[in-house]
Amino acid sequence: MKIAFLVDPLSGFKIYKDSTFAMMAEAHKRGHSIYAFEQKDMAIHSGTVTADVARIVLTGEQKNWYRSEPTQAMELQKFDAIILRKDPPFDMEYIYVTYLLELAQAQGARVFNKPQAVRSHNEKLTIAQFPQFITPTLVTSSTDRLRAFHREHKIIILKPLDGMGGTGVFKVNEDGMNLGSIIETLTDNGARTIMAQRYIPEIVAGDKRILLIGGAVVPYCLARIPQGDEIRGNLAAGGNGVAQPLSSRDMEIASALAPTLAERGLLLVGLDVIGNYLTEVNVTSPTCFQEIAQQTGFDVAGMFIDAIENSH
Repeated sequence: MKIAFLVDPLSGFKIYKDSTFAMMAEAHKRGHSIYAFEQKDMAIHSGTVTADVARIVLTGEQKNWYRSEPTQAMELQKFDAIILRKDPPFDMEYIYVTYLLELAQAQGARVFNKPQAVRSHNEKLTIAQFPQFITPTLVTSSTDRLRAFHREHKIIILKPLDGMGGTGVFKVNEDGMNLGSIIETLTDNGARTIMAQRYIPEIVAGDKRILLIGGAVVPYCLARIPQGDEIRGNLAAGGNGVAQPLSSRDMEIASALAPTLAERGLLLVGLDVIGNYLTEVNVTSPTCFQEIAQQTGFDVAGMFIDAIENSH
């Protein structure tokens, strides 16, 4: 197979933990041809979606881990699979990427995750489609509603709808210290919609990343445990990742969502679960492949490439 990865710059990869690298390495091991391109390399030319694509050869080295062949312009439908692995922010440029990929798909390209599905599933808001699994949650730009939510639930979390890696996440305790300032900052004085959630104390045991691949559930999760006085478990915010088997509640949530999300065109999904509650549905570039594989021996990348091959 010819597999093209739409990625951020390869020079920024930390290959000891990067999930996209794990996908590439597994595909390479199986004899597939690997290509890479960035958002800026895409174009619609004479009605056809193309990209300046470079074939990538993995070297097996740690530092100079790949060799790139000369870039060539290729129509995206010429590939057997396009893997969308661009990180957020999910801004207008990201949305333009989904439009181009959607057109490429209409022209015969096979894109994972499907671009319209990525566009339709905001990683924070999608949990509202599964209310039976979430903690009390409010989405609004209204200061009055946010203050009332705090009065009702005493300890709350406030966060933007377009953040990643734990950026912009605030905990407000019962005393309401800095609540007004946080609301003003996150909502841009009422101009931006945000999310408030009742604080889940089980965060001390970790923010669990559960992976769904091709409608099936990876049986291990990565609990990202906050360190020191930090409230965020995100690895990007300094959390410590500990792989562990899914609890019965984890499996209940994951098994309920997996077939529905796969049916919508989401081959790979990363659920975030704190305690017994679903907190996010990650669809842009879910991670934690390598941490789970290294600590448990479960071949997450193998399961992913199996799903790509089986969808062909």
